[in-house]
Formats: sequence, C-alpha cells, structure tokens
Amino acid sequence: MNILYETRARVVGGRAGHATVEDGALALTLATPRALGGGEESGTNPEQLFATSFAACFLSALRFVANRRRLALTDDSAVVAAVGIGMREDGAGFGLQVALSVSLPGLEPGLAAKLVEEADQICPYSHLARAGAEIRVAIDD
Repeated sequence: MNILYETRARVVGGRAGHATVEDGALALTLATPRALGGGEESGTNPEQLFATSFAACFLSALRFVANRRRLALTDDSAVVAAVGIGMREDGAGFGLQVALSVSLPGLEPGLAAKLVEEADQICPYSHLARAGAEIRVAIDD
C-alpha cells in the first residue's frame, strides 16, 4: 500500500494512562469505563476514540463519494458510530462491534442509501472492521 499519511500515538499506562500524538495536536487522559472495571476517574477510552475516528472517517468518505457525483452534503450531515467491546464468541479474547447511523438531510432516501453503500466500499475504517488490517508489532530497544 502507498501510504499517503501516517501519524504516531504514544500511550503510557494503558487504559488508565495518558496518550499523546507526535505532533502535539492531541494529549488525553485515558480512563477505564466502569463497565470494564474502572473507577471514578474521568477520561477518554479507546472505544470512544475508535467511535469518533470511525464516524469522522465515514463522513469524509460520504463527502468524497458525493463530490464525485457532483453533490453537496449539508453542513448538518452526520454519522454516529456506536462501538461496543465484549468477549469474542470464539473465546479468542475481546472483540469490537460497530453500528453506524447516518443522517443525510435533504437527500432522497434511495440516493442516500447509494452514497452510504459507496462510502462503505472506500472508507478505510470499514475495510479495517471487515477484513482486518496489516498490523506489524515490534519491540523497541
């Protein structure tokens, strides 16, 4: 794959830690949700970040396919991503479940459905969720 953009995030402390990205644009306190055994600490969790990222990426894909058709989406077009975490049915650790809800005001429902289908075919988060991703793991010296 020809990489067009790459970023790096560093996390210390895991789910109850701190996250930063290399360009300094983001710094977060992480906290484990109570449902997963966390306490009263406030902070963001990986599922919230994934939901936010998936929704933003899918809306960008929708805007891309609309633009290819010379259509403009309204400023209040939106995607809501619900991300859940739980034990996989095959017992191989944890898994994620994603549900997307798309709002495309002003578009005829049939056209909106076509745009959603096209966006789903090009969105990298959709690809990741369906087919997995190339993941390389290395240990730093």
